[in-house]
Amino acid sequence: MTLRTRRLAGEAGFSLTEMLISTAIMLVVTGTIFSLMNPAEGNAQAQPEIADIQQRMRVGTDVLFKELIIAGAGPYQGPVTGALVGFFAPILPRRVGNASADPTTGAGSFHTDRITLTYIPNSYSQTTISQAMPPQSSELKVTPQPNCPASEALCGFKEGMDVLIFDTAGHWDTFTITQVQDSAAHLQHRGDDLNYAYDAGASVTQVVTNTYFLNRATRQLMKYNGHDPEVPLVDNVVDLQFQYFGDPNSPRLPKPPLGIANCLYDAAGNHLVQPTLPAADGSLAELTAAVLTDGPYCGAGNSLFDVDLLRVRKVKGTIRMQAASRSLRG
Repeated sequence: MTLRTRRLAGEAGFSLTEMLISTAIMLVVTGTIFSLMNPAEGNAQAQPEIADIQQRMRVGTDVLFKELIIAGAGPYQGPVTGALVGFFAPILPRRVGNASADPTTGAGSFHTDRITLTYIPNSYSQTTISQAMPPQSSELKVTPQPNCPASEALCGFKEGMDVLIFDTAGHWDTFTITQVQDSAAHLQHRGDDLNYAYDAGASVTQVVTNTYFLNRATRQLMKYNGHDPEVPLVDNVVDLQFQYFGDPNSPRLPKPPLGIANCLYDAAGNHLVQPTLPAADGSLAELTAAVLTDGPYCGAGNSLFDVDLLRVRKVKGTIRMQAASRSLRG
């Protein structure tokens, strides 16, 4: 064999067997690379969704926490001051307002996935009525507020403001101001007839009343102020639950004047003691649906509330979210 022939034999290509083996090795290596890349791709899809869920959870919990913390804040100037729970129930396990309001008594008045919170904001608009107000009245005469400008005897009260009227016997109503007549100290209002004929001296103050609830059809946390359209706050909410805890002992407020009876006192001023409840959460008792719907009831008309709602001292809320992307849901 010549030198040239030996050189050509050494430069021969791969055999068929070698090609098959190399192709198989390449496929194994490529498959391994893709198997390593797939989790990374899934993680890249999941991380933005996790951040979105956390953001929606933060928004939902922050809104509910801030409203629960301030719920029951009462007037701080004028002849009547103190927390609203001393006058009526500022926390209700039902929807309140002009549209789709829940019943005020019985099983329909308690829902675990909705809550109505009432409080007095930081406002100068706090006074009393100077003349008795019948339920059908569309205006009320109020006591001029101190330290107002000379041309504004009712400083702070404005058209469109939501206002609360309440007394010391457990009666309360809300309405919206349509006109302010400073010279006559009159407030015009709209809304249904009031639930009670208020005597002179009943308190009138700016108020915030919001119902938070879960729309299970759209899976949204909703807010409703009693008259304006509902507002969605958070999407992809799959569950919302509230639990109530309160004072085991019988409430002692509101206490009406002698000659007037309510759910806690007879006309002679004798306390109608409610049953003592067993403590279940530290020193507080759990207020179940049965406890909060068995009466007796305070207030009147559409403003009735179970007497045990005056015990509420703590509310536990649970909100559960789901991923917006269906492919990432369990």
